[in-house]
Amino acid sequence: MHPRFETKPLTGDASDIRRGDWIDRFAPAAARPYLRLMRLDRPIGTWLLLFPCWWSIALAAPSGTWPDARLMALFALGALVMRGAGCTFNDIVDRDFDARVARTATRPIPSGAVSPAQAAAFLGLQLAAGLVILLNLNGTAIALGVASLALVAVYPFMKRVTYWPQVFLGLTFNWGALMGWAAVTGRVDPPAVALYAAGIAWTLVYDTIYAHQDKEDDALIGVKSTALRFGDRTRTWLTGFAAVALLLFGAALFLAGLGWPAWLALGLVAAHFAWQIAAVNTDAPHDCLAKFRANRWLGWILLAGIVAGRMVS
Repeated sequence: MHPRFETKPLTGDASDIRRGDWIDRFAPAAARPYLRLMRLDRPIGTWLLLFPCWWSIALAAPSGTWPDARLMALFALGALVMRGAGCTFNDIVDRDFDARVARTATRPIPSGAVSPAQAAAFLGLQLAAGLVILLNLNGTAIALGVASLALVAVYPFMKRVTYWPQVFLGLTFNWGALMGWAAVTGRVDPPAVALYAAGIAWTLVYDTIYAHQDKEDDALIGVKSTALRFGDRTRTWLTGFAAVALLLFGAALFLAGLGWPAWLALGLVAAHFAWQIAAVNTDAPHDCLAKFRANRWLGWILLAGIVAGRMVS
C-alpha cells in the first residue's frame, strides 16, 4: 500500500459502531446494516439537522402562539429520513476512504455487510419517503426542499478539494432554517436568512470539534478538514465562529421581534459555547465526540427560548 494510505491498525475500540446496542438486541439481522447506514444508532445527527427547522417554525409563528405542531412533526420525520439518506449517500461515496480509517472501517459498506448497489437501492427508498413528506408542505417549501438536494449531492466530495468541508455541511444541515420559515409563511424573510447564517457558523464549531477525531487518519489518506486547517489554533477559530453565530442568532431574534425569554436563552447558548470551546480536548477523540454531542442541548435551549419568546411577544 502506498504510504499515503497507511493507517493505524484497526481495533474494535476505534469503531464508531457500538456493538450490543438496541439495533443488535432488537432489530432483525437483515435490517441491522441498513439501520446503521441511516445512523439510527446515533441520533445526534438527526437532532442537529432538525433544530434549525424547529427554530425557524417557532420563529415564524404568530405572536402569542405555539409553533405549528403538524409542521414540527413533518419536519421531524423529514429530518430522520433525509439524514439517513444523506448518510447513506455519504457512505457510498466515501466507501474507499472509510475502509482506511479506524473509526469508520466497520461501517456497513466497507465491512461488506451491504454492497454499494444495495445501499444505492436503499437510498432511493429513503429519497422516495422524503418526497412523500415534502409534498405535504407548501410550494415554496417544496421548491426549497428540492433545491437542497444539490447541497446533499455536493457535500461528500468537498473533503477531497478543500480544507473547509464544514462550510458545505453547514450550508446543507441548516437549510431547514429557510424551509421551516417558508413552510409557515410561504416565503423567505430576513429572520430566516439570519438564522440560516447563524446555523452555518454553529456547524463550523461543532463539526470542527468532530473532525478532530479523525485528523491523524485524514492527514494520512489525504482527506481535508477544518481540524487539519486550524491545528493548534482551533480554539481561537472556534471562538470566532461562536461569536459570529451568537451575533446572527441575535439578529434573527431581533428581526422576528421576540420577547425577553429568547434573549435569556441566547445568553445560555453563549455560556454553552464558552464551556465546550474551553473544555474540549482536541487530542482526545472521545472528548471531541462528547462535546459534539452536547450541541443537542444548545439546540434545545435555543428552541425553548424562541418558543417562550414568541409566546410573550
